[in-house]
Amino acid sequence: MYFQKIAYICAVKESVMIKRKSYLDRINLGFKHVSIVVLIGARQVGKTAIMRQFETEKETLFLNGQDPEVAALFQKRSLLEQYLRSYLNVQLDGFLLLDEFQYITGVSTILKVLTDEYAHLKVLCSGSSSLDILQRVEESLAGRVRVIEVFSLSFSEYLLFKDEKLATLYRSFELNTQSSALTATIEQVYMEYLLYGGLPRAALTENTEEKVEILNDIYLTYLLKDVRSYVKNEHIVGFNKMLRILASQTGCLVNVNEISRESTLPYKSCESYLLLLEQMYIIKFIEPYFTNKRKVINKMKKVYFCDLGLRNMIEGNFNEMAFRPDNGAIFENGTMLELWRNMGIGGSLHFFRTVDGTEVDFVLTRLSGKTAVECKFKTYENPVNLIGFNSFCANEEIDDKYVINKNLNVIHHNRVHFVQGFLVSKI
Repeated sequence: MYFQKIAYICAVKESVMIKRKSYLDRINLGFKHVSIVVLIGARQVGKTAIMRQFETEKETLFLNGQDPEVAALFQKRSLLEQYLRSYLNVQLDGFLLLDEFQYITGVSTILKVLTDEYAHLKVLCSGSSSLDILQRVEESLAGRVRVIEVFSLSFSEYLLFKDEKLATLYRSFELNTQSSALTATIEQVYMEYLLYGGLPRAALTENTEEKVEILNDIYLTYLLKDVRSYVKNEHIVGFNKMLRILASQTGCLVNVNEISRESTLPYKSCESYLLLLEQMYIIKFIEPYFTNKRKVINKMKKVYFCDLGLRNMIEGNFNEMAFRPDNGAIFENGTMLELWRNMGIGGSLHFFRTVDGTEVDFVLTRLSGKTAVECKFKTYENPVNLIGFNSFCANEEIDDKYVINKNLNVIHHNRVHFVQGFLVSKI
């Protein structure tokens, strides 16, 4: 058949793939309630690999929406149905795996029609975030779709990509696990993780020079290529300056006027490009937490990067953590990423800062309650009393309190938990 070359039946899985079980579990749970599950996230975070790891007893068909012939199929319903009957089954009872679905015009509408008519057809899509992809999906498929954000590797996943024994050891750790010879290797790997990030391709190589080459390739080929399609030609130089400014201001308040002036970008364009970078999962903005608006310093947001490898690639610095002036910012960014990944349904992440100098790095709100987190890239001989932090927690009636640091795992007075950075996911 004419379209045979674009079909790929996912009956045989690639044995070399390292399974990201948490996402596969969420996909299976999603299909218990809806007919369409969408994986969305930045390029090169592993969405396609997760799709190919998806296992089911039913027949499965894999298509790539970036292929023009695949996109053409979706422009005529009768043609698509004929194709699915030939390469899935006559009843359309099975799973359609549709990669890069954002390239297909009107894809949401035709998926809605198909899944309405064929009750046993399930669709797993993946796409890199674009300006309107989520809006189109939510408008066309309201009540029929489960959207799952896919991030670069968490630290526990990074360990699994490096060494399954290390990952097993890490799973046995608890918040009160003390620093020892047993934890030393994992502590060292965490410092590596903070430098090179969690993009799977980079994680799969041990050679640090190869890691940098891979990150540079991803930066030039995917990040800049995708993003620059939305950037005016006359703004390219300014846009690149803006990226470097953001990297240098990791964990800081974002002043759009200042960035506009330093990058030479017009204010409105600067605003638009910042929004674009967040929607494409390059950066993440954290908004302020407040109960008393008068005491909050302002409504400016703090900026972080969704992958530290890309952040350090933009910064042009892969020096060891101990020898770099921005190690505190990187450590804080790494903590943010672990909290963000693990905040759960209905969760939110904020920071707190007031005009009188009181500051709390993160306020994590879950359905089960609130957690306050302070980051200190320091080695402590003994835990210290953080007066402003304790005062904020007392005022907000927050009992879950953590100080993320380099070496201590101990509960201080006022029930403040001092926890090493590599254990943040255990919170």
